[in-house]
Amino acid sequence: MNYIDNILFAVLLFLGVGFFVRNIKKLSRNIKLGKSIDRTDRKDDRLKNMLMIALGQSKMVKRPIAGILHIIVYVGFLIINIEVIEIIIDGLFGTHRVLRVLGDFYGILIGSFEILALLVLVSVAIFWIRRMVLRIPRFWNKEMKGFPKNDALYILYFEMVLMSLFLVMNATDVPFQQIDTGNPISQFLVPFFENFNAATLFYMERTAWWLHIAGILIFLNYLYYSKHLHILLAFPNTYFANLNPKGQLTNLESVTNEVKLMMDPSADPFAAAPEGSENDIPEKFGASDVTDLNWVQLLNAYTCTECGRCTSACPANQTGKELSPRAIMMKTRDRLEEVGKNIDKNGEFKDDGKQLLNHYITPEELWACTSCNACVEECPVNIDPLSIIVDMRRYLVMEQSAAPQELNMMMTNIENNGAPWQYNQMDRLNWKDE
Repeated sequence: MNYIDNILFAVLLFLGVGFFVRNIKKLSRNIKLGKSIDRTDRKDDRLKNMLMIALGQSKMVKRPIAGILHIIVYVGFLIINIEVIEIIIDGLFGTHRVLRVLGDFYGILIGSFEILALLVLVSVAIFWIRRMVLRIPRFWNKEMKGFPKNDALYILYFEMVLMSLFLVMNATDVPFQQIDTGNPISQFLVPFFENFNAATLFYMERTAWWLHIAGILIFLNYLYYSKHLHILLAFPNTYFANLNPKGQLTNLESVTNEVKLMMDPSADPFAAAPEGSENDIPEKFGASDVTDLNWVQLLNAYTCTECGRCTSACPANQTGKELSPRAIMMKTRDRLEEVGKNIDKNGEFKDDGKQLLNHYITPEELWACTSCNACVEECPVNIDPLSIIVDMRRYLVMEQSAAPQELNMMMTNIENNGAPWQYNQMDRLNWKDE
């Protein structure tokens, strides 16, 4: 490799990593648009969650076929890309397979990589068959059209190409094959290339090498636009997940403060807040847009894998209701991206006349939810769609008085009669005399 190749490689690496860092900064900025929430408690439990769920894939294997295949792809892809270290050293300094200094261990290492590459290829092919031939229903919900559907296929094709390039790179590398390190898969492929002369094999190996590293950098930067961003975000998402018992709803601090004010006989409810203070504008009850959600909920939206396990377990969705927990997360992410682009364009957010409620998520979807937590239980990376649904319902009820008629009747009865039923309080115990 000459100096021109080294310079081209350095430029490619700089651009790839630089664009990735730029996108990560944008991602961090968007997540921080959410409200503050403290998730620094119970550090040991949080670390255990991250290790068991994000690293150990413990929730994935609840559905064994998809879970085991996913583990193979996940482990294989990560471990194989350890070789990127060697590629970067070779690319920058003009060496060739610099890690051969590891001796016999290098052969074992590359051999294990090749076996994993083959397993990844097989697993990805099965994933493609499940999606496109068997057409498993959760992959074909109405929200999985256009880019969301194609995105899953792009990633499968990416992985197929990258694994194939890795094996072709090894099989056409004559000096590597001559040291006979016992690599099982590439040596099996060698006969397919034996009719090519040395010069052709050299260019084939170099082409596969360049395409492999370029593909990895493209894949790295595609993650920001893809559901596969969960490869990176699953770890913080599981660490900062809600550790409270499922079904335990949070209290709104704004409501708590109002109640405390009502119960304090010495408080002056008409006292004006100092002009320009944080209390000058009353806090909104619930959420109508992404900036009303907390930052963990926005992290959830970016982490969503779009696997559809939540939607397939949702009883409302199963009975034909409009609700799809997966769509809730996808729409939240879409709106957050739109807000981020607005900030990029204007330097700050300029009102665009839209919000998450109504323009993305409809009240019909929100009220279809039974609050059963099936979606939270099923999610392989501890995403909580229910928390977003509840916050948006709170807005509808407390800001817009827009609850369904049945709920309004129930709340009126509780206010007037102390019970959900239309009985006079004096008649509530009559049933015991019958």
